[in-house]
Amino acid sequence: MGYIPNTDDDRRAMLKAIGVDNIEQLLTPIPEKYRHSDQLQIPRLSEMELLAEIKERSERNITNQTCFAGAGVYDHFIPSAVGAIFSRPEFMTAYTPYQPEVAQGTLQVIYEFQTHVCRITGMEVANASLYDGATAAAEALLMASRATRRDKVIVSEAVSPLYREVISTYLSGREMELVSVPLKDGLTDLDKLTAAVDDKTACVLMAQPNFFGMLEECEAVAETAHAKGALLVMAIDPIAQAILKTPGECGADIVVGEGQPWGIPLSFGGPLLGFFAATKKLVRQVPGRIVSRSKDVDGKPGFVLTLQTREQHIRREKATSNICTNQALCATMATVYLSLLGRPGLKRIALLSTERAQMLAGQLFADGALQPYYAGPFVREFTVRTPIPAREVILSLIDRGILPGVDAGRWYAGHENCLIVAATEKRTPAQITELSGALKEIVSSHAMPRV
Repeated sequence: MGYIPNTDDDRRAMLKAIGVDNIEQLLTPIPEKYRHSDQLQIPRLSEMELLAEIKERSERNITNQTCFAGAGVYDHFIPSAVGAIFSRPEFMTAYTPYQPEVAQGTLQVIYEFQTHVCRITGMEVANASLYDGATAAAEALLMASRATRRDKVIVSEAVSPLYREVISTYLSGREMELVSVPLKDGLTDLDKLTAAVDDKTACVLMAQPNFFGMLEECEAVAETAHAKGALLVMAIDPIAQAILKTPGECGADIVVGEGQPWGIPLSFGGPLLGFFAATKKLVRQVPGRIVSRSKDVDGKPGFVLTLQTREQHIRREKATSNICTNQALCATMATVYLSLLGRPGLKRIALLSTERAQMLAGQLFADGALQPYYAGPFVREFTVRTPIPAREVILSLIDRGILPGVDAGRWYAGHENCLIVAATEKRTPAQITELSGALKEIVSSHAMPRV
């Protein structure tokens, strides 16, 4: 948005034109108690002074951390071509493609994005993307409820707690029953999940890998859900997926996830990118919008918005969602990234990330100095039992330029000593050795409880 340098004379002229003496008179409909009585303390700075202030503040940011944190957002290498392409004005400034005749480029990019998502997930249809993985998961549960005409949804506690917070907010104003299935040794308790699924269940939400990096038995869950007429919703890691069975092969009906690892920078936590795919029989219940390839009156190929089941386009009571954007720029970044890598490149990234994670786990656990919090198969993320609260470990290693992982105790009671560590292809053997040595130093100065 451009900066409009209105002078005091400009403001007085505009106020006079609309028949008021000052700006405060425009605020009279707002109750006094909701208005600031004092002026905001905004300093008057010249452009030169402002730039100097911003530069000084930016230098306080910690930007030289070696990142082993994950939990849904990961530090992957982004080829320079991604930035060079998506920052072109044709993509950067393109608006929502309501008029296909003037937005063919944007529509084609979205179509290509949908195609990538379908190939990676093994599903038949995908939408033009959503805000982030968490909102995609919440929309999936609402969609399952519409499709099955049932109001009970089951969510594993091994699903990201951030996803579950958004889901809880989404469902808070609806007459729907939300059932949480507890953990058992870092995995979903399948016995309790099976007992919870009944003829009123719309769907079951599972994560693969789960929040702790462990691999779940999703095929067994699919059989359990389908036996009762319920759907299986899978939240997946879009990089690890390159070396795992596709959700389609596991029997999933709806697949969601966070697309940030597909060429989108960490950017202090956003913006992010939600992807959403499903089986073809559910296509008319998919939220957001779907782009399809068609032909014009001359028989030439073109792209159009085929389904737009948002309340902006159809009757509110018939709308599947009020999602108002598909994060088109982030979807463009992901499309460029996936097109550059291709299927072999994406698999290579997943294998390298797995290799580095296994290397780190080997160094940490080989001599028994450290132990896994939960033991079991993982791809590129795993847990470490820390001798002191994981939060303290993180704070101490940040000062050494290492972000060692994520503190599971932030969300899970009794997990204060659980550190979730992730590796990507960017983590070098030297960085892995540095983290391993730093964690073992902490162990040497604290008694490590045996379990």
